[in-house]
This record gives sequence, structure tokens and C-alpha cells, in this order.
Amino acid sequence: MKRQQTDKIARIAITIVAALVVIPIILVILFIIINGIGTLSWEFFTQPPGNGMKEGGIMPALLGTIILTFGTAIAAIPLAIGAAIYLAEYAKENRLTRWVRIAIVNLAGIPSIVYGLFGLGMFVLFMGFGTSIIAGSLTLGIMTLPVVISASEEAILAVPQEFRVVSLSLGATKWQTIRHQVLPQALPGIITGIILGLGRAAGETAPILFTVAAFYLPELPRSAFDQTMALPYHLYVISTQVPGMPMDVQYGSALVLLLLVLSMTLIATVVRTGMRRKREW
Repeated sequence: MKRQQTDKIARIAITIVAALVVIPIILVILFIIINGIGTLSWEFFTQPPGNGMKEGGIMPALLGTIILTFGTAIAAIPLAIGAAIYLAEYAKENRLTRWVRIAIVNLAGIPSIVYGLFGLGMFVLFMGFGTSIIAGSLTLGIMTLPVVISASEEAILAVPQEFRVVSLSLGATKWQTIRHQVLPQALPGIITGIILGLGRAAGETAPILFTVAAFYLPELPRSAFDQTMALPYHLYVISTQVPGMPMDVQYGSALVLLLLVLSMTLIATVVRTGMRRKREW
């Protein structure tokens, strides 16, 4: 009887804690939706800002965010998955690999503004890319690496050892085993890590502030060496730097950024769920 009461108290406490975490998030999302939904229109999505950014739309900033997210994926995903495969399948367990893993975990906790300063010094100044899409994408890519590496390594290590043993016993090489057996089974977890990293990159302001973001550009970027507007920085600008900015424009921009990140998460969830159903364990 006492154990049942303890279990009931524990369930109630956990439920309360979960509610304290979830309810404020839901309230914030609802507040942004209620205040920003009236601003959304076809013109808002397809027109550039006008009249000192107090009118018009967010098309250049929205397109710039999508371009930067795509560039981040190109810069981070191959390197991150390669590093995860090496750490999980090839690296020996020794002091060096333990230090590498600790370094990766610590890199995930570094403030984003530090990555921005690193991107400014490395890509903008030292490598001569200037404030450009390529400099911003590389900076965001480096910031995304630790999250994707950690999630991908955990997903690869979670694949049962039997897949490797059977594949190797049938004459497959180690790489063939990884390519055709391990990675397909680990893909749901890898996709989760990728989306977490890209979702963070899509909403960051500090790194792009130093490397790529522009206050206002009347024309769309034409190459990877051009500047671009981006939704996080655009939202910061219209909220703090433009006097008399209508609140509905601010909340509308915030809502679009929120919907962009949530749509990425939703797509990843659908893909991951479908892959998990096909998984053989």
C-alpha cells in the first residue's frame, strides 16, 4: 500500500513538473499566434519591406533564412555524420577519444555570440569572404556540428551489434556493413540530430550579425559572397532599431520564424516516424 501511494505521489509530481514546462511554452506560442496571425498575407510573404520597414513584407528576410539554413546543412551534415561514424565505428576507446567527446559536448554549450566572433575573425577577415552567405553558413555550420555529431553517434551506437556481426560474417567489409546495415537503422536518430541543429541555426541572431546579416537590402543576393537579410536579425532590427514600428508587423515576423522552425520539426518527425516503422529492431 505504501509503495502504491509513493508511486501515485511520484506520478503527480512528475505531471506537475511537466505542466510547468509545457504550459508556458504553449502560452507563448498562442500569444504570438493571436497577435501575429492577422498580419499574414500573400503580400507579407512576397513583398520586401517598405516605408522604413513599417510596411510591406518579409520576403528577402525569409528567403535569406532559407538560404542560410540550406548552406548550414551543406557545411555541417557531411562532416558531422563522418565524424560520428568515425567515433562510433572506427575510433578506439582511449584517452584521446574521451577528450574528443568531452570537447564536442563543451562546444555544444558555447554561447552563439562566441561562434559569431570566431566566424568574423576566421571567415570574414582571415579567409577574406567578407560579410557574406558563405561566411554565415560556415559559421552556423560549425555551431551546428556538436549537436549533429552527438546525436548521430548515439544513434549509430544504438544499432544492435548483431547487424554488424551478421554482415561481417557474410563477407561484407566494415564500410559495406556501415553503409548498408548500420546507417539505415540509425537514420531516424541522425535525422533528429540534424533537425535540432538546423532549427537552432535558423533562429540564431548573434552569429549572422557578425558574418552575413544586413539591415536592409533592396535586392536579393546573387551569389554566395553577397550579404542577405535574415528573419532573426530582421526581427531584432524592427523590434529595437525602428521607432514607431507597428506591433503586428513584429509579431507577424516572429510568427513566420516560429512556423518555419516548427515546420522543419514536423517534417522531420513525419520522416522519422515512417523510418522507425520500417526499422528491423
